[in-house]
Amino acid sequence: MKAWVDVYIGLGSNLDQPLQHVEQAFQELAAHKHFRNAKLSSIYQSKPVGPQDQPDFINAVAYVETQLGAHDVLDALQALEQTHGRKRLRHWGERSLDLDLLLYGCAQIRTPRLTVPHAHMLERSFVLYPLADLVPNLWFDTGQNWSEHLNQLEYDLELVKKGI
Repeated sequence: MKAWVDVYIGLGSNLDQPLQHVEQAFQELAAHKHFRNAKLSSIYQSKPVGPQDQPDFINAVAYVETQLGAHDVLDALQALEQTHGRKRLRHWGERSLDLDLLLYGCAQIRTPRLTVPHAHMLERSFVLYPLADLVPNLWFDTGQNWSEHLNQLEYDLELVKKGI
């Protein structure tokens, strides 16, 4: 039997009732047959990365445990995005649902389809602050802990809803 792996997933939306998309996506992750022990960070509002001519984003981070491989988790996340009508219109553009595999256990993965830890997570307050809600004492292979990484980022978020 395969070991259970801790997985952290970034959730974001800025179209068509984004708070509803994020909350519903979390419920769907929690109910997924290959995930267990789901938890959700607080939910935040943030300015978009990339084109500024789009609505603000609603962001959160989810935790699940799984026995799926990392690429199978990615497939499940992309399928869920599709059920929410995800269309890729432009790079870093608006979307009904964006699900990013942030961390897959302690794995470091570099394939054409997947980079874990997520390539830009340490640069984004809308990822690190919700992640810190779930894991306040995480260390990275950079040798820095959360507080050191968070101190390098501006807190530019608005709390929308406390975590569940």
